Amino acid sequence: MDPIDHPALLIGCAAGFSGDRTDAAGPVVDTLIARLAQGPAGQRAFLIFETLAERTLALAQLRRRADPEAGYEPLLDAMLRPVLTRCLAHGIRIVSNFGAAHPHAAARHIARLARELGIAPPRIAVVQGDDLSAPAQLALLRREFGARMDGIRLVSANAYIGAEPIAAALDAGAQVVVCGRVADPSLAVGPAMSHFGWRSDEWDKLGRATMAGHLLECGAQVCGGYFADPGYKDVPGLAQVGFPIAEIDADGRCVIGKADGTGGLVTEATVKEQLLYEVHDPAGYLTPDVVADIAEAEVEALGPDRVALRGVRGHARPSHYKVNVCHEGGWLAEGEISYAGPRAEARARLAAEVLRQRLDGLSLRVDLIGALSILGDDAGHALAATADAGLRDIRLRVAATHAERAQAERLGREVMALYTCGPAGGGGVRTTLTPRLNTLSCLLPREAVPVGFEMLEEPAQ
Repeated sequence: MDPIDHPALLIGCAAGFSGDRTDAAGPVVDTLIARLAQGPAGQRAFLIFETLAERTLALAQLRRRADPEAGYEPLLDAMLRPVLTRCLAHGIRIVSNFGAAHPHAAARHIARLARELGIAPPRIAVVQGDDLSAPAQLALLRREFGARMDGIRLVSANAYIGAEPIAAALDAGAQVVVCGRVADPSLAVGPAMSHFGWRSDEWDKLGRATMAGHLLECGAQVCGGYFADPGYKDVPGLAQVGFPIAEIDADGRCVIGKADGTGGLVTEATVKEQLLYEVHDPAGYLTPDVVADIAEAEVEALGPDRVALRGVRGHARPSHYKVNVCHEGGWLAEGEISYAGPRAEARARLAAEVLRQRLDGLSLRVDLIGALSILGDDAGHALAATADAGLRDIRLRVAATHAERAQAERLGREVMALYTCGPAGGGGVRTTLTPRLNTLSCLLPREAVPVGFEMLEEPAQ
């Protein structure tokens, strides 16, 4: 299609994982609004939030067990409330996987939020198909895994689906698209497919848009966040690091920048690092939409905080979806205690040995964390007197896992007992007990995982 008839698509990202900063969307939306006002007629903009990781869905399912109306991104309200009105007023559509384990509940929450803000609820689409907990699909998984599924307590089973249902929902007029487990880059590929009218087999275009989505998906990482390393890779204004915005043209080529007036930086180096992040094979990056190929990719700085990505190719998509099955995996117990002053390390090692003898039946992991946990000020600087004396402090951390909660709980009690049972001078005990999740992965044929979307017709009042 002629790029003149289809101005570059703007896609801003305001979250790179569940728990990311909730104030990131404001500057991104401000920048998108400004560029829409200055841009050509027909230009469109999207705001995406990427809020899932491998364990996030399982944790969301656990929350849904406790509350049938929970199970979606806990920070959904904090993320959307500051920007929803402006996005809808300026035609900026929103696509996210913040539906997690309960996309319908997330959609209902967004409709309620709109009413609280005094605006008409947007047209909200819910993407379906990733959840494989239905009996017929569980039977497929049992055949795939065999004995490995015997006796496990299932928490979640989800396929990494792609961009097609997102694009279809946008084509149907959705202003907000709520997804569960879609592949991270698909959050950008879906809007591009819809805006430019791409077919699902235009592999080069899909491959380029996939890598644009890959650059966006980790939020501020491409803008210098995860890149920063003082004295080696310095990043200005890291406390106010910006979040990325991609300009994608009708052939899928992209330019990466960031929100105006924010810290951080977008350079050839930041783009290269993110481009290779989590890519197992540069010539064959597998996604449900396409096999992207960056073996001959090039990046070029076009100006301050503007970097172009070129040379990406695409190959026919895989015939199978990746599936993750999460199940209960027992308990993780952790305990910490600090020792400071003369012979701190020797006392910490003695404490670890005491724990080994007392916790028969638990296999312990021991860490001696030798930074400033005691002999420093609130800014993390060593106190002058202790520095001159060559004193140090040690934070002892011990951890163990066990299938039975009662056995794992023993660790916390024994670490607490070190206060008076010795060695000398221990303090600052912290203990935690966390349920563990284990993962099984497999591939299922695409035809075994039907995908689609539905509109939220009657949002909750």
